[in-house]
Amino acid sequence: MSRYRKLGTGVLMGALVVFGITLFYLLLRPVPNAYAIPAFARKYQTSCATCHNNYPELNDFGEAFKKNGFKFPKDDETFVKEPPVLLGAAAQRQAFPKAIYPGELPGSIPIGFRYSGFASYNSKQPLALGFLPRTDLFTPNTFTIIAAGSLGPSLSFWIDDDISTGGSGADGGLGDGYLKANDVGHLFHLPKDALNIRFGQFELDLPFTGARTINPTGYDIYDQASVAGSQGSTSNPFVFAATQRGIEFGGYPHDGNFSWSVSFLNGSNDSTAARNTKDVYFRVSQKFNFDRDHSTRKEVQASGPTGPHDHTSLRLGAFYYYGRNALNVDRSLFPDFGTIHEPFYRVGGDFRFKHQNFELYGLGMYGHDSNLIPNTETFTLDHGAPVTFSGGFVQAQYWFYPWLIGLMRYDAVNSPTDQLNGLSVHDTRNRFSPGIQFLIRANLKMVFEYQHRWQTPFGEAGQFFRANGAVAGIDYSF
Repeated sequence: MSRYRKLGTGVLMGALVVFGITLFYLLLRPVPNAYAIPAFARKYQTSCATCHNNYPELNDFGEAFKKNGFKFPKDDETFVKEPPVLLGAAAQRQAFPKAIYPGELPGSIPIGFRYSGFASYNSKQPLALGFLPRTDLFTPNTFTIIAAGSLGPSLSFWIDDDISTGGSGADGGLGDGYLKANDVGHLFHLPKDALNIRFGQFELDLPFTGARTINPTGYDIYDQASVAGSQGSTSNPFVFAATQRGIEFGGYPHDGNFSWSVSFLNGSNDSTAARNTKDVYFRVSQKFNFDRDHSTRKEVQASGPTGPHDHTSLRLGAFYYYGRNALNVDRSLFPDFGTIHEPFYRVGGDFRFKHQNFELYGLGMYGHDSNLIPNTETFTLDHGAPVTFSGGFVQAQYWFYPWLIGLMRYDAVNSPTDQLNGLSVHDTRNRFSPGIQFLIRANLKMVFEYQHRWQTPFGEAGQFFRANGAVAGIDYSF
Protein backbone atom coordinates (compact mmCIF):
# COMPACT_ATOMS: atom_id res chain seq x y z
CA MET A 1 0.00 0.00 0.00
CA SER A 2 1.47 3.37 -1.03
CA ARG A 3 2.00 6.23 1.39
CA TYR A 4 -0.76 8.26 -0.36
CA ARG A 5 -3.22 5.40 -0.21
CA LYS A 6 -2.51 4.99 3.51
CA LEU A 7 -3.02 8.72 3.96
CA GLY A 8 -6.35 8.62 2.07
CA THR A 9 -7.54 5.65 4.13
CA GLY A 10 -6.51 7.44 7.31
CA VAL A 11 -8.44 10.55 6.33
CA LEU A 12 -11.53 8.47 5.60
CA MET A 13 -11.31 6.59 8.90
CA GLY A 14 -10.78 9.86 10.75
CA ALA A 15 -13.84 11.36 9.09
CA LEU A 16 -15.94 8.33 10.06
CA VAL A 17 -14.72 8.58 13.68
CA VAL A 18 -15.66 12.27 13.80
CA PHE A 19 -19.04 11.42 12.24
CA GLY A 20 -19.66 8.80 14.93
CA ILE A 21 -18.57 11.04 17.82
CA THR A 22 -20.75 13.88 16.54
CA LEU A 23 -23.72 11.56 16.23
CA PHE A 24 -23.18 10.18 19.74
CA TYR A 25 -22.92 13.69 21.15
CA LEU A 26 -26.08 14.89 19.45
CA LEU A 27 -28.07 11.86 20.53
CA LEU A 28 -27.14 12.32 24.19
CA ARG A 29 -27.95 16.02 24.35
CA PRO A 30 -31.39 16.99 25.69
CA VAL A 31 -33.96 17.26 22.92
CA PRO A 32 -35.94 20.53 22.93
CA ASN A 33 -39.48 20.86 21.64
CA ALA A 34 -39.38 20.48 17.87
CA TYR A 35 -41.43 23.02 15.96
CA ALA A 36 -39.53 22.97 12.71
CA ILE A 37 -41.65 22.18 9.65
CA PRO A 38 -40.87 25.21 7.49
CA ALA A 39 -44.38 26.57 7.09
CA PHE A 40 -46.81 24.42 9.00
CA ALA A 41 -45.09 23.83 12.35
CA ARG A 42 -45.19 27.55 12.99
CA LYS A 43 -48.81 27.84 11.94
CA TYR A 44 -50.01 24.98 14.16
CA GLN A 45 -47.18 25.01 16.76
CA THR A 46 -46.67 21.29 16.37
CA SER A 47 -43.76 18.96 15.75
CA CYS A 48 -42.56 17.77 12.36
CA ALA A 49 -43.39 14.28 13.60
CA THR A 50 -47.09 15.14 13.40
CA CYS A 51 -46.96 14.66 9.62
CA HIS A 52 -43.69 12.78 9.09
CA ASN A 53 -42.39 9.45 10.37
CA ASN A 54 -39.05 10.24 8.74
CA TYR A 55 -39.21 13.56 6.97
CA PRO A 56 -39.84 14.34 4.18
CA GLU A 57 -41.82 11.06 3.95
CA LEU A 58 -45.42 11.64 4.99
CA ASN A 59 -47.31 9.48 7.46
CA ASP A 60 -51.05 8.85 7.25
CA PHE A 61 -51.88 12.16 8.93
CA GLY A 62 -49.46 14.03 6.67
CA GLU A 63 -51.08 12.52 3.58
CA ALA A 64 -54.51 13.63 4.79
CA PHE A 65 -53.13 17.10 5.61
CA LYS A 66 -51.71 17.47 2.11
CA LYS A 67 -54.89 16.20 0.43
CA ASN A 68 -56.96 18.69 2.43
CA GLY A 69 -55.11 21.67 0.97
CA PHE A 70 -52.50 21.89 3.77
CA LYS A 71 -55.14 22.02 6.47
CA PHE A 72 -55.94 19.67 9.34
CA PRO A 73 -58.45 17.07 8.14
CA LYS A 74 -60.89 17.90 10.96
CA ASP A 75 -61.63 21.09 12.90
CA ASP A 76 -58.70 22.94 11.36
CA GLU A 77 -59.67 26.32 12.79
CA THR A 78 -59.40 25.01 16.38
CA PHE A 79 -55.74 23.98 15.90
CA VAL A 80 -54.44 27.08 14.11
CA LYS A 81 -52.15 29.13 16.35
CA GLU A 82 -51.47 31.84 13.76
CA PRO A 83 -54.86 33.00 12.43
CA PRO A 84 -54.90 33.96 8.73
CA VAL A 85 -55.35 37.46 7.40
CA LEU A 86 -58.90 37.67 6.03
CA LEU A 87 -59.21 39.33 2.62
CA GLY A 88 -62.76 40.50 2.85
CA ALA A 89 -65.83 40.04 5.03
CA ALA A 90 -68.09 37.01 5.11
CA ALA A 91 -70.89 39.11 3.63
CA GLN A 92 -68.93 39.43 0.39
CA ARG A 93 -69.38 35.71 -0.16
CA GLN A 94 -73.14 36.22 -0.20
CA ALA A 95 -72.83 39.26 -2.46
CA PHE A 96 -70.72 37.47 -5.09
CA PRO A 97 -70.55 38.10 -8.09
CA LYS A 98 -71.27 41.74 -7.24
CA ALA A 99 -68.31 41.71 -4.85
CA ILE A 100 -64.84 40.14 -4.89
CA TYR A 101 -65.04 36.70 -3.36
CA PRO A 102 -63.30 36.82 0.06
CA GLY A 103 -60.08 34.93 0.61
CA GLU A 104 -57.23 34.80 3.09
CA LEU A 105 -53.46 35.01 3.44
CA PRO A 106 -51.29 33.04 5.86
CA GLY A 107 -50.83 34.86 9.17
CA SER A 108 -47.05 34.88 8.73
CA ILE A 109 -44.92 34.56 5.61
CA PRO A 110 -45.02 30.77 4.98
CA ILE A 111 -41.38 30.32 3.99
CA GLY A 112 -38.90 27.69 5.12
CA PHE A 113 -35.55 26.35 4.02
CA ARG A 114 -34.07 22.90 3.51
CA TYR A 115 -30.40 21.97 3.27
CA SER A 116 -28.84 18.63 2.42
CA GLY A 117 -25.14 17.90 2.09
CA PHE A 118 -23.22 14.65 1.80
CA ALA A 119 -19.67 13.36 1.84
CA SER A 120 -18.94 10.55 -0.60
CA TYR A 121 -16.53 7.65 -0.98
CA ASN A 122 -16.06 6.14 -4.45
CA SER A 123 -14.47 3.04 -5.89
CA LYS A 124 -11.19 3.71 -7.65
CA GLN A 125 -12.14 4.64 -11.21
CA PRO A 126 -9.90 3.70 -14.17
CA LEU A 127 -8.16 6.72 -15.66
CA ALA A 128 -9.56 5.71 -19.05
CA LEU A 129 -12.93 6.94 -17.75
CA GLY A 130 -11.49 10.18 -16.35
CA PHE A 131 -10.19 11.08 -12.91
CA LEU A 132 -12.67 10.75 -10.02
CA PRO A 133 -11.51 11.50 -6.44
CA ARG A 134 -12.01 8.60 -4.04
CA THR A 135 -13.45 10.94 -1.41
CA ASP A 136 -15.36 14.21 -1.60
CA LEU A 137 -15.66 15.76 1.85
CA PHE A 138 -19.03 17.35 2.40
CA THR A 139 -19.69 19.55 -0.58
CA PRO A 140 -22.99 21.49 -0.34
CA ASN A 141 -25.53 19.52 -2.32
CA THR A 142 -28.80 21.42 -2.23
CA PHE A 143 -30.16 24.51 -0.51
CA THR A 144 -33.87 25.02 -1.14
CA ILE A 145 -36.41 27.72 -0.28
CA ILE A 146 -39.96 26.42 0.26
CA ALA A 147 -43.23 28.32 0.43
CA ALA A 148 -46.56 26.54 0.88
CA GLY A 149 -49.93 27.08 2.47
CA SER A 150 -53.60 27.74 1.90
CA LEU A 151 -55.36 30.77 0.44
CA GLY A 152 -58.74 30.02 1.93
CA PRO A 153 -60.88 26.92 2.32
CA SER A 154 -60.49 25.76 -1.29
CA LEU A 155 -57.14 27.03 -2.59
CA SER A 156 -53.61 25.88 -1.74
CA PHE A 157 -50.17 26.52 -3.21
CA TRP A 158 -46.64 25.12 -3.19
CA ILE A 159 -43.38 26.65 -4.44
CA ASP A 160 -39.89 25.23 -3.95
CA ASP A 161 -36.77 26.60 -5.59
CA ASP A 162 -33.25 25.23 -5.34
CA ILE A 163 -31.21 28.33 -4.60
CA SER A 164 -28.01 26.31 -4.96
CA THR A 165 -27.33 22.78 -6.13
CA GLY A 166 -24.06 20.90 -6.24
CA GLY A 167 -21.89 23.55 -4.62
CA SER A 168 -20.96 27.24 -4.81
CA GLY A 169 -21.85 29.00 -8.03
CA ALA A 170 -24.10 26.23 -9.35
CA ASP A 171 -27.47 27.30 -10.65
CA GLY A 172 -30.56 25.96 -8.93
CA GLY A 173 -33.99 25.86 -10.46
CA LEU A 174 -37.71 25.81 -9.77
CA GLY A 175 -38.98 22.46 -8.56
CA ASP A 176 -42.72 22.60 -7.91
CA GLY A 177 -44.68 25.80 -8.41
CA TYR A 178 -48.40 25.23 -8.54
CA LEU A 179 -51.82 26.39 -7.40
CA LYS A 180 -54.45 23.82 -6.47
CA ALA A 181 -58.21 24.23 -6.31
CA ASN A 182 -59.55 21.73 -3.79
CA ASP A 183 -62.99 20.13 -3.78
CA VAL A 184 -64.12 21.68 -7.05
CA GLY A 185 -66.56 18.79 -7.30
CA HIS A 186 -68.89 20.33 -4.73
CA LEU A 187 -70.08 22.65 -7.51
CA PHE A 188 -71.44 19.53 -9.24
CA HIS A 189 -72.73 17.96 -6.00
CA LEU A 190 -69.95 15.34 -6.00
CA PRO A 191 -68.56 13.80 -2.79
CA LYS A 192 -65.94 15.85 -0.95
CA ASP A 193 -62.59 15.97 -2.75
CA ALA A 194 -63.91 13.87 -5.64
CA LEU A 195 -62.51 16.50 -8.03
CA ASN A 196 -59.52 18.81 -7.55
CA ILE A 197 -57.53 20.80 -10.11
CA ARG A 198 -53.81 21.55 -9.98
CA PHE A 199 -51.93 23.64 -12.54
CA GLY A 200 -48.42 24.97 -12.93
CA GLN A 201 -45.12 23.09 -12.71
CA PHE A 202 -45.23 20.02 -10.49
CA GLU A 203 -44.00 16.51 -9.92
CA LEU A 204 -46.33 13.96 -11.48
CA ASP A 205 -48.75 12.12 -9.22
CA LEU A 206 -46.15 9.37 -8.84
CA PRO A 207 -46.64 6.38 -6.55
CA PHE A 208 -43.52 7.46 -4.62
CA THR A 209 -42.07 10.95 -4.72
CA GLY A 210 -38.64 11.41 -6.17
CA ALA A 211 -38.44 15.14 -5.45
CA ARG A 212 -38.98 14.68 -1.70
CA THR A 213 -37.52 11.24 -1.13
CA ILE A 214 -35.85 10.23 2.12
CA ASN A 215 -33.00 8.61 0.16
CA PRO A 216 -29.78 10.51 -0.63
CA THR A 217 -29.86 9.02 -4.16
CA GLY A 218 -32.80 8.83 -6.57
CA TYR A 219 -34.63 5.85 -8.00
CA ASP A 220 -32.81 4.61 -11.11
CA ILE A 221 -36.00 3.82 -13.04
CA TYR A 222 -37.19 7.43 -12.59
CA ASP A 223 -34.01 8.67 -14.33
CA GLN A 224 -34.25 6.31 -17.31
CA ALA A 225 -34.53 8.07 -20.69
CA SER A 226 -34.99 6.42 -24.07
CA VAL A 227 -32.01 7.06 -26.34
CA ALA A 228 -31.38 4.81 -29.35
CA GLY A 229 -27.83 6.03 -29.92
CA SER A 230 -26.32 3.96 -32.70
CA GLN A 231 -29.49 1.82 -32.84
CA GLY A 232 -31.77 4.46 -34.36
CA SER A 233 -33.02 8.04 -34.15
CA THR A 234 -34.98 7.98 -30.88
CA SER A 235 -33.80 10.61 -28.40
CA ASN A 236 -36.55 11.18 -25.87
CA PRO A 237 -35.65 13.51 -22.96
CA PHE A 238 -38.72 12.62 -20.85
CA VAL A 239 -37.96 11.13 -17.41
CA PHE A 240 -40.21 10.57 -14.41
CA ALA A 241 -37.71 12.23 -12.07
CA ALA A 242 -38.22 15.68 -13.62
CA THR A 243 -41.02 18.10 -12.85
CA GLN A 244 -43.56 18.70 -15.61
CA ARG A 245 -45.63 21.66 -16.75
CA GLY A 246 -49.34 21.16 -17.17
CA ILE A 247 -52.73 20.77 -15.56
CA GLU A 248 -53.93 17.89 -13.40
CA PHE A 249 -57.44 16.73 -12.54
CA GLY A 250 -57.75 14.31 -9.65
CA GLY A 251 -59.63 13.28 -6.56
CA TYR A 252 -59.89 11.06 -3.49
CA PRO A 253 -63.60 10.89 -2.58
CA HIS A 254 -65.13 9.77 0.72
CA ASP A 255 -62.42 8.33 2.99
CA GLY A 256 -59.57 9.01 0.54
CA ASN A 257 -58.56 5.35 0.19
CA PHE A 258 -59.29 5.48 -3.54
CA SER A 259 -57.53 8.15 -5.60
CA TRP A 260 -57.30 9.05 -9.27
CA SER A 261 -55.63 11.66 -11.43
CA VAL A 262 -55.36 12.66 -15.10
CA SER A 263 -52.71 15.15 -16.24
CA PHE A 264 -52.16 16.98 -19.53
CA LEU A 265 -48.51 17.97 -19.94
CA ASN A 266 -45.95 19.57 -22.23
CA GLY A 267 -43.84 16.44 -21.83
CA SER A 268 -40.58 18.41 -22.02
CA ASN A 269 -39.67 17.98 -18.35
CA ASP A 270 -39.30 21.45 -16.79
CA SER A 271 -38.34 23.07 -20.12
CA THR A 272 -40.56 25.03 -22.48
CA ALA A 273 -42.87 23.13 -24.85
CA ALA A 274 -41.05 21.50 -27.77
CA ARG A 275 -44.11 20.37 -29.74
CA ASN A 276 -47.77 21.21 -30.29
CA THR A 277 -49.21 17.95 -28.93
CA LYS A 278 -49.62 17.33 -25.22
CA ASP A 279 -48.85 14.19 -23.24
CA VAL A 280 -51.32 12.54 -20.90
CA TYR A 281 -50.71 10.74 -17.60
CA PHE A 282 -53.20 8.55 -15.69
CA ARG A 283 -52.94 7.13 -12.19
CA VAL A 284 -55.30 5.20 -9.91
CA SER A 285 -54.72 3.59 -6.53
CA GLN A 286 -56.70 1.80 -3.83
CA LYS A 287 -55.71 1.49 -0.18
CA PHE A 288 -56.95 -1.40 1.97
CA ASN A 289 -57.07 -0.88 5.73
CA PHE A 290 -56.31 -4.00 7.80
CA ASP A 291 -56.57 -2.54 11.31
CA ARG A 292 -58.22 -4.99 13.71
CA ASP A 293 -59.90 -2.19 15.63
CA HIS A 294 -62.94 -1.40 13.51
CA SER A 295 -63.62 1.79 15.48
CA THR A 296 -60.41 3.42 14.19
CA ARG A 297 -60.42 2.19 10.59
CA LYS A 298 -62.09 5.35 9.34
CA GLU A 299 -59.98 7.66 11.48
CA VAL A 300 -57.09 9.61 9.95
CA GLN A 301 -54.63 7.57 12.02
CA ALA A 302 -54.82 4.43 14.09
CA SER A 303 -54.34 4.70 17.85
CA GLY A 304 -52.74 2.57 20.50
CA PRO A 305 -50.89 2.62 23.84
CA THR A 306 -48.08 4.76 22.37
CA GLY A 307 -50.42 7.21 20.66
CA PRO A 308 -51.42 7.78 17.02
CA HIS A 309 -49.69 5.72 14.37
CA ASP A 310 -50.16 4.65 10.76
CA HIS A 311 -52.81 2.11 9.88
CA THR A 312 -51.80 -1.40 8.93
CA SER A 313 -52.57 -1.15 5.25
CA LEU A 314 -51.84 -2.24 1.70
CA ARG A 315 -52.01 0.19 -1.22
CA LEU A 316 -52.12 -1.01 -4.83
CA GLY A 317 -51.86 1.29 -7.83
CA ALA A 318 -51.31 1.55 -11.57
CA PHE A 319 -50.18 4.32 -13.92
CA TYR A 320 -49.89 5.02 -17.65
CA TYR A 321 -48.13 7.80 -19.58
CA TYR A 322 -48.54 8.46 -23.32
CA GLY A 323 -46.81 11.03 -25.50
CA ARG A 324 -45.43 11.74 -28.95
CA ASN A 325 -41.78 12.76 -29.02
CA ALA A 326 -41.02 15.27 -31.78
CA LEU A 327 -37.64 15.05 -33.53
CA ASN A 328 -36.07 17.12 -36.29
CA VAL A 329 -38.41 20.05 -35.62
CA ASP A 330 -35.83 22.51 -37.01
CA ARG A 331 -34.51 20.00 -39.60
CA SER A 332 -31.03 20.24 -38.13
CA LEU A 333 -30.68 16.45 -37.80
CA PHE A 334 -32.16 15.38 -41.12
CA PRO A 335 -32.40 18.34 -43.54
CA ASP A 336 -34.43 16.42 -46.12
CA PHE A 337 -37.16 15.40 -43.69
CA GLY A 338 -39.84 17.22 -41.78
CA THR A 339 -40.75 16.77 -38.13
CA ILE A 340 -40.57 13.14 -37.04
CA HIS A 341 -43.13 12.04 -34.44
CA GLU A 342 -42.31 8.95 -32.40
CA PRO A 343 -45.10 7.79 -30.02
CA PHE A 344 -44.03 6.45 -26.64
CA TYR A 345 -45.64 5.15 -23.48
CA ARG A 346 -44.80 4.13 -19.92
CA VAL A 347 -46.95 1.73 -17.93
CA GLY A 348 -46.52 0.28 -14.47
CA GLY A 349 -47.88 -0.78 -11.11
CA ASP A 350 -46.96 -0.20 -7.50
CA PHE A 351 -47.65 -1.37 -3.95
CA ARG A 352 -47.06 -0.15 -0.40
CA PHE A 353 -47.48 -2.21 2.76
CA LYS A 354 -47.36 -0.78 6.30
CA HIS A 355 -47.43 -2.72 9.54
CA GLN A 356 -46.38 -1.15 12.84
CA ASN A 357 -42.63 -0.42 12.55
CA PHE A 358 -42.19 -2.05 9.15
CA GLU A 359 -42.79 -0.67 5.67
CA LEU A 360 -42.31 -2.33 2.28
CA TYR A 361 -43.00 -0.69 -1.06
CA GLY A 362 -42.04 -0.96 -4.69
CA LEU A 363 -42.77 -0.12 -8.28
CA GLY A 364 -42.44 -1.83 -11.66
CA MET A 365 -42.49 -0.04 -15.01
CA TYR A 366 -42.20 -0.80 -18.73
CA GLY A 367 -41.23 1.81 -21.32
CA HIS A 368 -41.71 1.67 -25.10
CA ASP A 369 -40.60 4.21 -27.71
CA SER A 370 -41.23 3.92 -31.43
CA ASN A 371 -38.00 4.15 -33.40
CA LEU A 372 -38.39 5.59 -36.90
CA ILE A 373 -35.23 5.61 -38.99
CA PRO A 374 -34.97 8.10 -41.90
CA ASN A 375 -34.03 6.39 -45.16
CA THR A 376 -31.90 8.88 -47.10
CA GLU A 377 -32.22 6.88 -50.31
CA THR A 378 -36.01 6.56 -50.50
CA PHE A 379 -36.74 9.58 -48.26
CA THR A 380 -39.16 7.50 -46.19
CA LEU A 381 -39.27 6.59 -42.52
CA ASP A 382 -38.46 2.95 -41.81
CA HIS A 383 -39.64 1.26 -38.62
CA GLY A 384 -36.63 0.26 -36.55
CA ALA A 385 -36.58 -1.94 -33.47
CA PRO A 386 -38.42 -0.07 -30.69
CA VAL A 387 -36.43 1.30 -27.77
CA THR A 388 -37.73 -0.48 -24.69
CA PHE A 389 -36.80 -0.79 -21.04
CA SER A 390 -38.28 -2.27 -17.88
CA GLY A 391 -37.42 -2.25 -14.22
CA GLY A 392 -38.29 -0.67 -10.92
CA PHE A 393 -37.33 -0.79 -7.25
CA VAL A 394 -38.25 -2.37 -3.94
CA GLN A 395 -37.49 -0.70 -0.61
CA ALA A 396 -37.90 -1.93 2.96
CA GLN A 397 -37.75 0.28 6.07
CA TYR A 398 -37.79 -0.64 9.73
CA TRP A 399 -38.02 1.73 12.71
CA PHE A 400 -35.84 0.24 15.48
CA TYR A 401 -36.73 3.37 17.45
CA PRO A 402 -38.76 6.41 16.37
CA TRP A 403 -35.42 8.10 15.64
CA LEU A 404 -33.46 5.14 14.19
CA ILE A 405 -34.47 3.72 10.80
CA GLY A 406 -32.81 0.97 8.77
CA LEU A 407 -33.30 0.81 5.01
CA MET A 408 -32.61 -1.63 2.17
CA ARG A 409 -33.32 -0.80 -1.47
CA TYR A 410 -32.92 -2.70 -4.73
CA ASP A 411 -33.03 -0.84 -8.06
CA ALA A 412 -33.05 -2.51 -11.48
CA VAL A 413 -33.24 -1.19 -15.03
CA ASN A 414 -33.32 -3.64 -17.94
CA SER A 415 -32.48 -1.89 -21.21
CA PRO A 416 -31.18 -3.92 -24.17
CA THR A 417 -30.59 -0.68 -26.09
CA ASP A 418 -28.38 0.77 -23.34
CA GLN A 419 -26.40 -2.48 -23.23
CA LEU A 420 -25.84 -2.40 -27.01
CA ASN A 421 -24.61 1.19 -26.66
CA GLY A 422 -22.04 0.17 -24.04
CA LEU A 423 -23.58 1.49 -20.83
CA SER A 424 -23.48 -1.86 -19.02
CA VAL A 425 -22.12 -5.37 -19.42
CA HIS A 426 -25.57 -6.95 -19.26
CA ASP A 427 -29.06 -5.83 -20.24
CA THR A 428 -29.92 -5.29 -16.58
CA ARG A 429 -28.26 -2.66 -14.40
CA ASN A 430 -28.97 -3.40 -10.74
CA ARG A 431 -28.04 -1.66 -7.51
CA PHE A 432 -28.27 -2.64 -3.84
CA SER A 433 -28.43 0.30 -1.41
CA PRO A 434 -28.49 -0.51 2.32
CA GLY A 435 -28.63 2.48 4.63
CA ILE A 436 -29.41 3.85 8.06
CA GLN A 437 -30.89 7.18 9.14
CA PHE A 438 -30.89 8.97 12.51
CA LEU A 439 -33.44 11.63 13.43
CA ILE A 440 -31.28 13.81 15.67
CA ARG A 441 -34.25 16.14 15.94
CA ALA A 442 -37.62 16.03 14.23
CA ASN A 443 -36.22 18.41 11.60
CA LEU A 444 -32.58 17.25 11.52
CA LYS A 445 -31.23 13.89 10.49
CA MET A 446 -28.00 12.15 9.58
CA VAL A 447 -28.02 9.55 6.80
CA PHE A 448 -25.72 6.86 5.45
CA GLU A 449 -26.13 4.82 2.27
CA TYR A 450 -23.87 2.28 0.58
CA GLN A 451 -24.32 1.53 -3.13
CA HIS A 452 -23.31 -1.75 -4.79
CA ARG A 453 -23.64 -0.96 -8.49
CA TRP A 454 -23.56 -2.69 -11.88
CA GLN A 455 -20.48 -3.18 -14.06
CA THR A 456 -19.62 -0.72 -16.82
CA PRO A 457 -17.35 -1.71 -19.74
CA PHE A 458 -14.31 0.45 -20.54
CA GLY A 459 -11.12 0.28 -22.55
CA GLU A 460 -10.48 -2.95 -24.39
CA ALA A 461 -12.97 -5.82 -24.53
CA GLY A 462 -13.22 -7.71 -21.27
CA GLN A 463 -12.47 -4.73 -19.02
CA PHE A 464 -15.20 -3.71 -16.59
CA PHE A 465 -15.62 -1.22 -13.75
CA ARG A 466 -18.07 -1.44 -10.86
CA ALA A 467 -18.75 2.07 -9.54
CA ASN A 468 -19.56 1.21 -5.92
CA GLY A 469 -19.70 4.01 -3.39
CA ALA A 470 -21.10 5.39 -0.16
CA VAL A 471 -22.57 8.69 0.98
CA ALA A 472 -23.00 10.12 4.47
CA GLY A 473 -24.35 13.50 5.48
CA ILE A 474 -27.07 15.63 6.99
CA ASP A 475 -30.50 16.90 5.97
CA TYR A 476 -32.38 19.58 7.88
CA SER A 477 -35.09 22.17 7.47
CA PHE A 478 -36.01 25.33 9.36
